[in-house]
Amino acid sequence: MKVKFCGAARYVTGSSHLVTLDSGYTILLDCGMFQGSGKNLWEWNNTWHFDPSKVDTLILSHAHIDHTGRVPQLVKDGFEGNIHCTHATRSLCAIMLLDSAKIQERDVEWYNKKLLKKRKKGKKDKLRVPLYKSEHAHRAMEMFLGYSYNKWHRIHPDVEIMYRDQGHILGSASVTLRINENGKETLLGFTGDIGRPDRPILKDPQPMPEVDFLICESTYGDRDHESTPEQSDKFLEVLKHTCIEKKGKLIIPAFSVGRTQEIVYMLDKMETAGLLPKIPVYVDSPLAVNATEIFGAHPECFDDELNEYLLIDDNPFGFNSLHYVRKVEASKAINDTKDPCIIISSSGMMNAGRVRHHLFNNIDNEKNTFLMVGYCAPNTAGGMLKAGIQELKIFGEYKPVNADIVSMASFSAHGDRGEMKDFIGNQKSSAKTIFLVHGDYDTQLEFRKYLQNDGFGDIVIPEKGQEIEL
Repeated sequence: MKVKFCGAARYVTGSSHLVTLDSGYTILLDCGMFQGSGKNLWEWNNTWHFDPSKVDTLILSHAHIDHTGRVPQLVKDGFEGNIHCTHATRSLCAIMLLDSAKIQERDVEWYNKKLLKKRKKGKKDKLRVPLYKSEHAHRAMEMFLGYSYNKWHRIHPDVEIMYRDQGHILGSASVTLRINENGKETLLGFTGDIGRPDRPILKDPQPMPEVDFLICESTYGDRDHESTPEQSDKFLEVLKHTCIEKKGKLIIPAFSVGRTQEIVYMLDKMETAGLLPKIPVYVDSPLAVNATEIFGAHPECFDDELNEYLLIDDNPFGFNSLHYVRKVEASKAINDTKDPCIIISSSGMMNAGRVRHHLFNNIDNEKNTFLMVGYCAPNTAGGMLKAGIQELKIFGEYKPVNADIVSMASFSAHGDRGEMKDFIGNQKSSAKTIFLVHGDYDTQLEFRKYLQNDGFGDIVIPEKGQEIEL
């Protein structure tokens, strides 16, 4: 058996790992898009480290685009097998992959228009075509199969799969493969993205079975997050300082799935407790609106705290001052208002989506605050703001950064180094090798040292395109 690391290798996004059995049967774990901002992303997202038509089956850990975003492209380029995932992941992919396709089409149209203007000046760069279109997303969804947690499901005569709830986003899971070949049974584990214990809405991550080989994420392998009690207090403090004392706008760039619902749920509880100031709250993202509806359709993923809260509030994602915004005209109207408000808008890294317009219209106003609640690649607008940049180029125009920039890592849906170590603690004696993926290389080096100091054995940090025989 061999594993080829085709994405998220010494890099945070683009999760994709190809398992090839001795019989030649091939299993692709995740098919994610490389995200962020950089000159190599277009090339990476247009390059396969395998022949898509030769892949027999695809297994998804969860619905985030850096784990699923190239699925329609895989189908476009010849993949014809089944796509395995949890039921909630299938529901989310139905809206997220179609949204991603529309983004591909819009981004390429914008790029080509810009390129054609340059051609008048003698530039001869090649026009782009989208990675895929809406039709490919629709075709991909016909290949999805949904599974329950905590049961072995046979997907091939020699392969069974078990999903365990990972507590990262709705439907997220760790993947354990039980593989029989040459008269020998091997357990191969893939953590997907490790969630966090004691987080709102979702159940805590469930331990994986002990495996022989483990592919493990490492996004926050060099740090610890803030504790949960401090999070709610700090959030309310930032809210009041911005909207009550400064009379400005609190703008929260947040991923449409997971982070947005967590923030809305926190605001809902504040409103129920009488702590939320009487100001409008806008969720300005059509995808987030659709995703929130899907959350309500999958109560099997909810934790005990949310189930108890449902007894006193049957809609934990809605309150009187909350407005879900779908139409473009309504989104533009939010920018025109001068009144204090909270705006939750995607994308979380501020490199696409409606939040870019909120950034453009509000970053130079000292009354406003941008609250960063998740990971941002260093070369994205969000990453540069977190790093303290004083001037930002947006839509071709330089804007001074006069608004306050506040970062709260406690909102992260990724476990920190201690939480990840605890999660894989039962693998210390069983796993012959742990492969670190889904992290920046410097962070992975720190995480490897952190694990080894705790007694973990062989830990490998593979390069993109590297193939290793198990």
